[in-house]
Amino acid sequence: MAGAHSHRRERRRDDHAGHSHTHDAPDLRIGRGPRTVLLAFLALVAVVTAVGVWQLWPDGGKVDELTSSVPFAAPGVEFPTAEVVRTEADQLVVSYDGEEVGLQVPPQVLDSDLGAGDTVRLVVTPGAAGEPDRVSWFGVDRTRPIWIMVGLFALVVVAVARLRGVLALVGLGFAGLVLLQFVLPALLVGEPAIAVGLVGSAAIMYVVLFTTHGFSIRTSAALAGTHVGVALTAVVGWLAVRATSLSGIGDDGSTVLSGFAPDLDFSGLMTCAVIIAGLGVLNDVTITQASAVWELRGAAPGMSRSRLFASGMRIGRDHIASTIYTIVFAYAGTALTVLLVLELYGLPVVDLLATEEIAQEVVRTLATSIGLVLAVPVTTAIAVATVPAPSTNSDKDALAF
Repeated sequence: MAGAHSHRRERRRDDHAGHSHTHDAPDLRIGRGPRTVLLAFLALVAVVTAVGVWQLWPDGGKVDELTSSVPFAAPGVEFPTAEVVRTEADQLVVSYDGEEVGLQVPPQVLDSDLGAGDTVRLVVTPGAAGEPDRVSWFGVDRTRPIWIMVGLFALVVVAVARLRGVLALVGLGFAGLVLLQFVLPALLVGEPAIAVGLVGSAAIMYVVLFTTHGFSIRTSAALAGTHVGVALTAVVGWLAVRATSLSGIGDDGSTVLSGFAPDLDFSGLMTCAVIIAGLGVLNDVTITQASAVWELRGAAPGMSRSRLFASGMRIGRDHIASTIYTIVFAYAGTALTVLLVLELYGLPVVDLLATEEIAQEVVRTLATSIGLVLAVPVTTAIAVATVPAPSTNSDKDALAF
């Protein structure tokens, strides 16, 4: 009996390296083979991502030259703030430079909630020799309410999610940094858009997932599923853009870019947009699937891998349904004005697909949804392969809570 206990203690020490520790999750013994394959795959993707960032990093001088060649306004033009004094039937009266100035504004501005004490932005254009400066309307100064909303958002996230919320905000900040410092400048100077989207997405996911959910085999399984999902989304998006002959130029912003950034590949830019648009929902689905499989194994140590996969997929199907609704409604909300105009025209839906604006939204929604759906079985299979083998006894070495 003593020898058996000693053997168990030795086996616990030998298998300690195979344990996966996650917050509020079962502590499971992971097989070395699947763990090695998974971590080797993630290490390979990490190396490729690092090399991609190095190769695709935009030339700062070229970026500065491009942005400086496109001034937002003529030399000498300023955008000061002013305080609203009152609204009149056909103009907005503001206090600027110690005087009251009447501004002609769009009718919808007068119909809004603007009132005395609110802050607005002006455009001050230097006058010709001997003439006064010309003061005109630019827009509402929304800096303060937006910053209040940002602070409220952060406060709510931290209050409800606590440490996880703080880590999620850190990951969100890193994602914004990657987009602003790498993805957008690289696209502007003409780097391959699809490669930039894939590399930037991979870099974001490594930090976001591990920062928010911790370093574990469970999170690693979700990350691997996310990488595969992003790759599938890119392939589907590229094929869809080519099949539908989308130019990628469907709004005023694209027209401006085509004039000032001639090296941009707009069809590739469209595919890059599909990749980035799918990151959030892919992250949500993959981490949920990996966690579901982990919890199922913790609750049923004796369940076979095939049954474990089937159970995980039942959860995944419910998640797919709700997430697809989220994607479709999110795009419908952002394009609501365009949809209203098209409804006003009364054209059949098939005819509307000929327009660049509608076709872009349809392709983006469908490509993202296809990548999302395919990521569910892939992530479930990876998670099932990395959890412990089914156990028919209550051996605590196989499963410990």
